[in-house]
Amino acid sequence: MISPQSLNQKTKSEPLFLLNHQESDSMISDTKFAADAGTNYYDRSLTSRKWALVGLACSSIFSCLCIVSGIVIVAKYGPFGVAVTDMTNSYASISQAELLILSLTPSFIVMLCTESIGFVHGTALRFALASESRLHFNTNLRFLTAARGWYNPNGTLLNAISAALLIISYSSASLVISIDWLIIPMSLGYFTSGGNTAFTGLALLILGIALLLQVMIAISGIRAVKIATWSSSPFDLTAALVHHTQLTPTTLRCMRCVSDLDTDEGPVKPSEIQPSAWHAHPSIRKVIISLWMLVAVCAGWAALVTYFGNKKHDAYPDEFDALTLQTWSFFSLNTTVGITYNIPGGNREVWILLFINMAVVQGPLTLGLHCSELIVNVIRDERQWRSATRRRGLRTTTNPVKAIFTNPICLVLFIAKPFLHWMFGLSFTIPPNPANGQLVTLKVFMYTAQIWNLCIALFIFVCFVTFVALRRPRGPQPATYGHLQTLANLVDEWSPEMWWGHKEDGIPYCHAGTSDHPLPDVKMDCVYAGSGAGSLIPLS
Repeated sequence: MISPQSLNQKTKSEPLFLLNHQESDSMISDTKFAADAGTNYYDRSLTSRKWALVGLACSSIFSCLCIVSGIVIVAKYGPFGVAVTDMTNSYASISQAELLILSLTPSFIVMLCTESIGFVHGTALRFALASESRLHFNTNLRFLTAARGWYNPNGTLLNAISAALLIISYSSASLVISIDWLIIPMSLGYFTSGGNTAFTGLALLILGIALLLQVMIAISGIRAVKIATWSSSPFDLTAALVHHTQLTPTTLRCMRCVSDLDTDEGPVKPSEIQPSAWHAHPSIRKVIISLWMLVAVCAGWAALVTYFGNKKHDAYPDEFDALTLQTWSFFSLNTTVGITYNIPGGNREVWILLFINMAVVQGPLTLGLHCSELIVNVIRDERQWRSATRRRGLRTTTNPVKAIFTNPICLVLFIAKPFLHWMFGLSFTIPPNPANGQLVTLKVFMYTAQIWNLCIALFIFVCFVTFVALRRPRGPQPATYGHLQTLANLVDEWSPEMWWGHKEDGIPYCHAGTSDHPLPDVKMDCVYAGSGAGSLIPLS
């Protein structure tokens, strides 16, 4: 077992640990790990590092393929040209499910790429903040939290650029695939036939550039800082920071939770209920308020489209339908309930206005879902900490991929992100309309029923995350929500498996802490201060 007091001791009999070509300032003199004694008391998660770099490599390859394909299509067919394939023989033979899966494939690939990039970028930002003594929580808002320095790879400028590139990635992904129509001139007009799959060159080019720039920002971020651990566990991060003297445990606070940081008192009796994440984490309140504002904006958008859609139905009853229970549907195919408008301008102006339309409407949803990750990850960190009072105890090392599927809250977010983006794609579309291998026109389609469906789904999701953020954990174990200083204060002995509870009786103060074996429950009628407190501090 390792106590915080022993983390800073140096020994001449042990070799110093070199991390990222920098000599460590401290050594570990006592450990009960099954692994080698020394500095291996926290997981550096080299496996996570390996898979993160593999994700970056795959994202780079995919982005380069998009760039090359886009350049070839634009050079051969022009900025409004598309590459037509023979994947389908006729539009009538394509089912709704096939069309939706076909159009969702680029968005799904973009999600996988941006998640891999985001993991690397978030890890770099975490240690950039730690180097400035500004890292307080294990989980931070990646785009809204920045290191000092305007041109810092983890600074404000590149974080803002990364956010814009993320929005552009999702926007361009929805424009990549379309259906090309074969228009044959005839004596009495035109005959429309075909329905082959087409790939839009300029959309592919922009998607590739946006992803490649995000990869470059992430790589520059990890090169600018020294990363002690790639683990997403708050315990590995806390242990690493304590070991490298970037975080110092505070004594006499073995029963103080994260919301007690501003109080000077040390000794306190255990509390039967802990504060919620809403009260413990200041950024969560801002995220919840922003998400409810997003729901209100979505409802207002749906109301406006309903109003103008009904007006169009009154003016052109044969062309547009009104929103009724009979015309309400989940999918937007073969529906005329909504509004449409053309994007004006020449070649360059059309594409600029196209991406502005997508960014203005889709941007808030993309950023809102990004911010909701903060709530889910903070609750994940707290759930891991509270397992220290259960029979199986706390495992400090976590598998980030496994945590998604074993934690119900993480699983909800994992499903909600692509699902809500998909529902947005059903309600707001700018489908390229190619004919004979060229884009004829670009139209914006806003479907009334699908926007209301998106609003309802978003409302349910925000209700869920709000409930999670307001829920107060029960039990005397102090809440941390991934707050690193609080964890350093509460964990007095480090081991791969830990239990928290009552450790030592004292007069007038008792001591609670962690151990590598199960501990008895704390005594609710006792005052706890910390090991060795004795009678040095009077009870306030």
